[in-house]
Amino acid sequence: MRLMIGVAAAAIVAAAVLLHRHFQKPEDPESEERRRRFQLNQVGRIVEGLVVELVEAPGSAAPESTSAPASQQNASAAGGGAFGIRRLIRYSYSIAGVTYETAQDVTGLEERLCLERLAAGQPASVKYDPANPSNSILVADDWSGIH
Repeated sequence: MRLMIGVAAAAIVAAAVLLHRHFQKPEDPESEERRRRFQLNQVGRIVEGLVVELVEAPGSAAPESTSAPASQQNASAAGGGAFGIRRLIRYSYSIAGVTYETAQDVTGLEERLCLERLAAGQPASVKYDPANPSNSILVADDWSGIH
């Protein structure tokens, strides 16, 4: 009898966890990126890299049923954000003989950079995750690898 009660209780807890995950509001991509930058800034190792290019791309259209968070609205008012121009910096770096080339969306982090002085071929410090070297950043909320 106790075994049946224990199994039933475990099944109820598992069902509650599954329902919670299923109906949980999806995480905002901006806050996920902020969390990723914060984590890399804390545990990342620094390696020298090169700026490949600065890319300005149009942002995606806004969903009609939701309003943008305040951070996106502020970035949009300044010409960036999800509704305006997105600024990407493509960069490369090498770790243990493997060369990585990636890009970081720096929209909203312009105050950490001097975009007018940024040029292709410019050296930069890159912070990367030692457990996953392809996960890297050039700039965070309180750190910049742009020289």
